[in-house]
Amino acid sequence: MIELQFFARYRDVLGSSGEQLMWTPELSTLEDLRQLLLARGEAWQVLAEPRLMCARNQELCTLDEPLADGDEIAFFPPVTGG
Repeated sequence: MIELQFFARYRDVLGSSGEQLMWTPELSTLEDLRQLLLARGEAWQVLAEPRLMCARNQELCTLDEPLADGDEIAFFPPVTGG
């Protein structure tokens, strides 16, 4: 099982703070997971942003990060400040 979390604007657009997905061997990287989510339709295109940030098990990572059963994955927009 993979625990997904969506933060900030992504949570608002998707109308959810997270969900659980069954892990399969086809989901070998975060990019594989992101592509699966993007295939869900229009609202999910928010995860196609080029500056998307992600974390695996509470550590920042890139989309080529390996994915394993039991992982906690978070997607969030880039942090901006002023």
